[in-house]
Amino acid sequence: MSGKASTSKPSIGLSGSGGLSHAYIRYPPLRCNVPGSRGLFYDDGNKLLLSPTANQIFSWKVVPYDPLAGPSTDSISEGPIIAVRYSLDTKVIAIQRSNHEIQFCDRETGETFSHKCRSESESILGFFWTDSQQCDIVIVKTSGLDLYAYNLESKSLQLVETKKLNVSWYVYTHESRLVLLASGMQCKIFHGFQISSADIVRLPRFEMAMAKSEANSKPVLAAEDIYIVTVYGRIYCLQVDRVAMLLHSYRLYRDAVIQQGSLPIYSSRIAVSVVDNVLLIHHVDAKVVILYDLFTDSRAPISAPLPLLLRDFPRSGFSSQSSGRESESSDGNVVSNHEAVIYADTWTFLVPDFICDVANKLLWKFHLDLEAISASSSEVPTVLEFLQRRKLEANKAKQLCLGMIRALILERRPVYMVARAIHVLVTSYSHSIKTCSHPKGLKPEKMSATGVQNAGADASAIGTDTIGKSIVHGSTAGVGSGLLNKASTVSSLESEDESESTNSKEALVEGKVNNENSLSAEAYSAYAVQTSLQSQQEESQLTSAAISPDEMYSFVFSPVDEEMIGDPSYLVAIIIEFLHSANVEKIRVLPNIYVLIIQLLVRNERYAELGLFVTNKILEPSKEVALQLLESGRQNIQTRKLGLDMLRQLGLHHDYVLMLVQDGYYLEALRYARKYRVDTIRPSLFLEAAFVSNDSQHLAAVLRFFVDFLPGFKNTSEHNRYYRILNEMNSSMSVEILR
Repeated sequence: MSGKASTSKPSIGLSGSGGLSHAYIRYPPLRCNVPGSRGLFYDDGNKLLLSPTANQIFSWKVVPYDPLAGPSTDSISEGPIIAVRYSLDTKVIAIQRSNHEIQFCDRETGETFSHKCRSESESILGFFWTDSQQCDIVIVKTSGLDLYAYNLESKSLQLVETKKLNVSWYVYTHESRLVLLASGMQCKIFHGFQISSADIVRLPRFEMAMAKSEANSKPVLAAEDIYIVTVYGRIYCLQVDRVAMLLHSYRLYRDAVIQQGSLPIYSSRIAVSVVDNVLLIHHVDAKVVILYDLFTDSRAPISAPLPLLLRDFPRSGFSSQSSGRESESSDGNVVSNHEAVIYADTWTFLVPDFICDVANKLLWKFHLDLEAISASSSEVPTVLEFLQRRKLEANKAKQLCLGMIRALILERRPVYMVARAIHVLVTSYSHSIKTCSHPKGLKPEKMSATGVQNAGADASAIGTDTIGKSIVHGSTAGVGSGLLNKASTVSSLESEDESESTNSKEALVEGKVNNENSLSAEAYSAYAVQTSLQSQQEESQLTSAAISPDEMYSFVFSPVDEEMIGDPSYLVAIIIEFLHSANVEKIRVLPNIYVLIIQLLVRNERYAELGLFVTNKILEPSKEVALQLLESGRQNIQTRKLGLDMLRQLGLHHDYVLMLVQDGYYLEALRYARKYRVDTIRPSLFLEAAFVSNDSQHLAAVLRFFVDFLPGFKNTSEHNRYYRILNEMNSSMSVEILR
């Protein structure tokens, strides 16, 4: 990592959070400036940023990203440093001292040894540690690959295998475990090897397409023109064609390398990042970034080219009373001169989502603005699909999805349009519980054999489509839907886990600080980061934006019911569409949603339709539904009868007997209790009901029932009390029967 300091002026306007952008970096950065530093190196195998001095190595762990993290140090011997990497168990430090020598240092004992090329005609291009069962370290030379096992006891390397090839340069990422070796006059012929823990896979030899600038001119491909990215577990190779101004995409399989298409580029300097499986194409000269979601191999961008923003910049560095021009020239922008230069010449892009400013010894991390992305498209189902695939900010994505669905319903969009959006969420939830990625997911369960399958037809009879105002405006996003197929893909082992682990401390707080103008940049940074780590600790554990049926009720249907005015038929139609989607995906819906449907229909006195819903089992039978039918049936006898029948069908004998008694059918309740041996209801309830009826014969019959069928009842206080009441009613016939 090296380069000259940029002479471009910093953009002070980037310090705000209100600029239009879909990607940003967040202040403060990780500062890695140590006295006597000989540069910065990135160890992607251990996610370490390394800054060596003459006799020490300072290392910062960058995953999880904590801009206030302090470095660890290791002592090393003096000498030139071309490259440095820690072993994956971090016990050994490997330092490339020259084009022919690599030095190894045991961190525990401090012992060192050197490995040199056998032939002076070959030189070392680089090396990387592996988690392969066959080798520990791979040395890339101009003559090919040497695979070695590291012997801890003898402090030596043992050659395992050599792969002879003519190599001009190479590209490797630990995330993909893939190394690409370039050869040929134009460096466009590639040999690939994936050296994973399971196996060593050799990819087919392939050649990259390159346009000719002139008739006799053949451009040469450089290592800076090739990027290996892992997106949704798929491995892609991206190639910059500066003559054609295209970014070619190649999908890498075990047995094939297939060109997927090309993306237009608008700058001679291109860089690539991946944030939460979203591809960021940086047009460095144009100072804009374009986002792509390759989930369905779509070539359309998520958004138009927009600048990269710097968020949460410390306002203490600027005079709150001065104008923008004054602030640019004032002493307060000293910090911005070092830290606010966007796409500086000294930026080095690190896979997958870091930028290292080698001149100022800073490390930044890319973030997506999900809210801005959501507002950039009017295709709500497409946006929902995009948000449901996000993992790093799953909680924010979930809240945005819930808000969009609420807005659709409150604006009374056509039912079919809302149904499409809801189906996206239901399908995503179904997938999440099948893959165990939803923390509180309910297992898929078949609902009812009848009823909800025809719910879509019933919904059309309930509500009519209405056209509301637009929710979001902007360019159309090109994100499609589909299922991820990894069957024959060269898989990136643990790549998704590594990307998810960055979620724990990645985002900083966006709130304001009291009297912030009096804070220094460092004080503001410390406050912002510490507050952020505390407030987002709980959210970081959420890795799925999937929305459960219970969350749909709590955060969509119930709040919308409170806000909507007028005929509730439209909301009933929407909920029926949700039930239909849930039935298709075999997802069990909790009773609270069925209870809400009953309340909505009763509110509009649509008892006949309610009866059809119950009869056709569109409303799944449950105790909660039955009790709501009973409650709603106070003004409609038929509805109350439906509730009683449901209790009996569900075998809820105690509740059924209790409801019969409350309705005055205590004799029928007694017969039912005797038939089904219901002994959980107190006799006093039956006796009190008979007494209230003022019928001495009924009271006598109830007393006789409990005397005959409840042992010891004749000696209880309840018997004595109602026996006295019966005597007072002057019913000599009843008294004679009891004797």
